Amino acid sequence: MKTVLIGLGMVADTHLAAIRDAAGIELAAVMGRDPARAAAFSAKAAAELGYPVPVCRAIKEIAADETIDFAVIATPPDARHDLVEVLSAAGKPILMEKPIERTLAAAEAIVRRCETARVPLGLVLQHRARAASQKLKQLLDGRAFGQVATVEIRVPWWRDQAYYDAPGRGTYARDGGGVMINQAIHTLDLALWLLGPMQTVQAMMRTTPLHALEAEDWAGALFSLESGACGCLVATTAAYPGEAESISIQGSEAAARLASGVLTVTHLDGRVESFGAEASTGGGADPMAFTHAWHQSVLEDFAACLSTGAEPLASGRSALEAHRVIDAMERASGNGQTTEIPRP
Repeated sequence: MKTVLIGLGMVADTHLAAIRDAAGIELAAVMGRDPARAAAFSAKAAAELGYPVPVCRAIKEIAADETIDFAVIATPPDARHDLVEVLSAAGKPILMEKPIERTLAAAEAIVRRCETARVPLGLVLQHRARAASQKLKQLLDGRAFGQVATVEIRVPWWRDQAYYDAPGRGTYARDGGGVMINQAIHTLDLALWLLGPMQTVQAMMRTTPLHALEAEDWAGALFSLESGACGCLVATTAAYPGEAESISIQGSEAAARLASGVLTVTHLDGRVESFGAEASTGGGADPMAFTHAWHQSVLEDFAACLSTGAEPLASGRSALEAHRVIDAMERASGNGQTTEIPRP
């Protein structure tokens, strides 16, 4: 299948490596806002892939090209709406980086637009694709932990000030917020995929003295799940030098901890099992310090779904769950009240 990469920022190299190693996927073209950068990336891609990778100048070129099977959107969130409008009108399937958009309402509008046009929409929420995550999902679906009682979600990451000095980063106008919508959304989405929707949340979201940015670099929450479990969340980019994010689950039969790509299951009878392999996820000063293999899995899954008609690993509609929680956290932080998570 042929794809095109739209947006040539920080994660573009990861997508290039993923496409290079993916089975049956070819990079047909690239598109970026900076012509010089696009030309340089085009040359780099051609050298790495071994075939020409032209630069598209306008989204209408991509929409009109019948040889392109789907588009990968890796732009900042503020550039998504018009791209989706043109691509969906042309019937082009879309795989996009998180978040869907800057606000819950805007994200819902994109999902509705694609559903109305009957255009497949997938999200690059690559933590769902990791082997340990898949194993934990299997165990939870099989009720291996008994009744899940408590959940703890931690994202103790670090970003230096230079990261936030980049134009637009950590602003509501470009990114839609701070640590929750830009970094912690991955772990939040994974927890929701594993455990089901949240019901209510209490929250505090703040900007610490360690960074200068418009939005939050620290967020804390207490929440209840629709399953009846309760839990807590702490997410920050102000925890030097940065550690791996984690999800800990306590059930009536066993406990689980998922961190650094490793799942540890501790049974109440004393047995301990371990699954997966340790790997960095970009929690330190280098946000791109992670393998491209998870992006490759997402790409291959999306391409396979286009062939079979199945739902992708992370559909647009399923990705809205994390947006709903972040929206409720922002409202709860503002009013100091327990806030219900909006339901579709």
